[in-house]
Amino acid sequence: MQKFFFFLTAPLLLIACQTQDSTPLYQGENFTLFYDRVEQGEYTAQVHSPFHITSDYQSPANATFPNFIEFKFAINGKDNELPVGINHTFLLTPGDDGTIQLPLLTFGEKHEVEEKATPNGSIAPNTPLLIQVDASAIIKAFSEQGFYETYSGQKIYKEDYKGIYIAGNLSPLGWDFDNLAGRTDRELKDDNGDGIFEITLALNPYNPDDFTAKEWQLEHNISSYPQLTSSVPLLDALYNLALDETEMNIEADGTFRTGEEWPGVWTRDVSYSILLAYAFTNPEVAKTSLMRKVKNDRIIQDTGTGGAWPVSSDRTTWALAAWEVYKVTGDEAWLKTIYPIIKNSVDDDFRTLKDNRSSLIKGESSFLDWRKQTYPDWMNGVDIFESRCLGTNAVHAQTYSILAQIAELLGENSQPYQLESEKVKQAINKELWMEDKGYYAQYLYGRNKLMLSPRSEALGEAFTILFDIADNTKSQQLIENTPVLDYGIPCIYPQIPDMPPYHNNGIWPFVQAYWNWACAKAEHTAALEQGLAGMHRAAALFLTNKENMVAENGDFRDTEVNSNRQLWSVAGYLSSVYRIFAGLRFELDGLHIKPFIPQSYGSEMTITNLKYRSANIDLSIKGYGSKIKSCTVNGQASLAIIPPSATGDYKVVIELDNTVDAESSKPVNSNRFSLKTPRLAYDRNKLTWNSIEGATDYQVVRNGKLMQTTGNTEYICDVSDYYHEYCVKAINGQNESFMSAPVTILPATSLSIDASKLGDAGSIRANGFNGDGYIELSKDLNTTISASVSVNKAGKYLVQARYSNGSGPDNTDNKCAIRTLHVNGQKAGVMVMPQRGKDEWSNWGNTNLVKVDLQKGNNEISLTFESYNNNMNRDINTALLDELMIIPEQ
Repeated sequence: MQKFFFFLTAPLLLIACQTQDSTPLYQGENFTLFYDRVEQGEYTAQVHSPFHITSDYQSPANATFPNFIEFKFAINGKDNELPVGINHTFLLTPGDDGTIQLPLLTFGEKHEVEEKATPNGSIAPNTPLLIQVDASAIIKAFSEQGFYETYSGQKIYKEDYKGIYIAGNLSPLGWDFDNLAGRTDRELKDDNGDGIFEITLALNPYNPDDFTAKEWQLEHNISSYPQLTSSVPLLDALYNLALDETEMNIEADGTFRTGEEWPGVWTRDVSYSILLAYAFTNPEVAKTSLMRKVKNDRIIQDTGTGGAWPVSSDRTTWALAAWEVYKVTGDEAWLKTIYPIIKNSVDDDFRTLKDNRSSLIKGESSFLDWRKQTYPDWMNGVDIFESRCLGTNAVHAQTYSILAQIAELLGENSQPYQLESEKVKQAINKELWMEDKGYYAQYLYGRNKLMLSPRSEALGEAFTILFDIADNTKSQQLIENTPVLDYGIPCIYPQIPDMPPYHNNGIWPFVQAYWNWACAKAEHTAALEQGLAGMHRAAALFLTNKENMVAENGDFRDTEVNSNRQLWSVAGYLSSVYRIFAGLRFELDGLHIKPFIPQSYGSEMTITNLKYRSANIDLSIKGYGSKIKSCTVNGQASLAIIPPSATGDYKVVIELDNTVDAESSKPVNSNRFSLKTPRLAYDRNKLTWNSIEGATDYQVVRNGKLMQTTGNTEYICDVSDYYHEYCVKAINGQNESFMSAPVTILPATSLSIDASKLGDAGSIRANGFNGDGYIELSKDLNTTISASVSVNKAGKYLVQARYSNGSGPDNTDNKCAIRTLHVNGQKAGVMVMPQRGKDEWSNWGNTNLVKVDLQKGNNEISLTFESYNNNMNRDINTALLDELMIIPEQ
């Protein structure tokens, strides 16, 4: 049937292409979209039929491979050899035998022949590179004192040692320290025990996956899906490609896989995909997939920094998807199923994540869970838990609104959740809106006093429009002002220097899809056309819906990780047709249809076989624009709404008013990188920091307030009886850095409680504790510990604990330890103890600071394990506790 259809339509397609061949659909700086093809430089993707596309695209990275390398060694795979921003640097020259050997290096030291250079040549594929490092000082330190101390003063204990790894800028290396440990292909070996570790790398490795497929032809039966016919052959073919890849992503067990390289169901991936498209096209697969991410009647947070929830806190994306499935299907049983799951999850989040001062929610940026890609290097899991992120807060605001609506439908009390939704929306506008930039800030970050990171965050910006957080004025401002690049909207802007593309310096098609949807809702034609062009370009040239691409060149190869037919990228493309061109919006009173078709996309579009509950809809859209001139349903003038009770066949014909948005414009930005982050040191009341290239001045901040702007690299601190937290930021007229890692100055009146006096030691062995020992906190041991604290003055104090958690790596897994702090019988807050390294029980760090009010004299402080302190693992919730610190705040 499909081949027969091709032969019938091919002559018509040829005639249409002949008349449209020279008229660009969209003209970018580096690529051009035509009705039947995409051209980028010497490469062309050509549509031959709705079921056949060819492309001769090759990654530019295949042509040249620079002969300049930067790299670092890493004990246990962590960035601990040299200070941030300082790397080993060599211009590479192959020997007569075609191999490259660098001089013997010493761990922690730069070699005298190292140079910072511009590449002046290319390395042939599979060129061997031998790298050797003398690490005998590490082995000697382990033998003589039991630990090795890094440049930063961190002690790495012998029993925690896993090996020495290498990270760098040239393939097969990468800068992903978070996933470096355990990569045997990047581990140096000392086979003869002389303290010299070495590795041989094959530079410029040839990989067939670096080349795109040359053609796509439909493989699967897509007749059950809505069928698209338009005056743009490129659109029709890419839509069918997305349906083909949808079928590839459905597993035998009736769930969605996350992508070609990513088996299984992931909470946020599947949820964002379902909201974009699959609640409508595949509701049963959506239901099955969502229920796979439920445990103990709660949503699973399956990935995230330091052991997932509560450091990563966007699991409520699940609620967005589950609610959309209900609005599409009207399935009452489904509604009753999802209500307790969402409610239980939200109630636990309230107890753990809510900042009562601001009403914002704590935790990692939604989906941006590769911490060094979007956070300053110094931020660990505790710091990320304390951040207040735009996208995550937008998701929670929408979740509370959804929960309120479900509660009302089921006759439950909806008011608390609706009130909470409004509080979070107001807080986002109060705390994160930047009037000078005209869009929202990425997050608040710091330790005790939080500061604004003025980067844009594309997914969060889109959500503020889609979830009615931004009013009409703000919506227009942020569409006009949020930076976009020629190839699309980057996840964040500006980019972080010395960080490889992934979330940083990356464009993600699913994020682009939400941005496009927001542009359509705001009726901003120019921004929409630019965003649609980026999606069409990538899908056509790559002949698949890739996971991500490099922001500055639009290529897929040099991102840290990538996959074909990434689920949310596929759903993102489908959303172009369903959410924008057709304008489908599912509400409790029915299916609303409000098309938005830019003029360049032609004058006629038909989508048949749209299924909504018991109705089968054929939709015909004539004209262009975003305003409906007329609508008929089965030949009768009507509103463009299909009621939930509709049954049978419906023929909907919508005529748009052909309005051109003459005032709409959206400039494309050049890609930009922020200044590097200063490294701050403190000694004898003096702060000092390194000079930053490109900086004209430095801002010294104390407790969140600007103290001085100076061209110097030092500052004299005030002596105080209270907690002080200093940071420094590099600036110039157009740019700035992240704030430096805070330097905390504790007053002499701070108190320390040796935890070894508060409970049983347990069975886990560790070194590096401060007092006489430590105690083990688990679900069975020391579930409640108490201490009496006497202070001379009533007032505000900060409570912090020194802990270790070796239950897993610091970038993933699900074993973040959590305890509730009580003061004088009242809950004061939650302490989180994220994972710090698998089996690294001597790797100590501090928890978040909890603000408390203490009375003069004795105060009772306790740490307890409450039911809502259960993490996503539920079985392992373990940490070692070294000491409790009581610090006067003011």
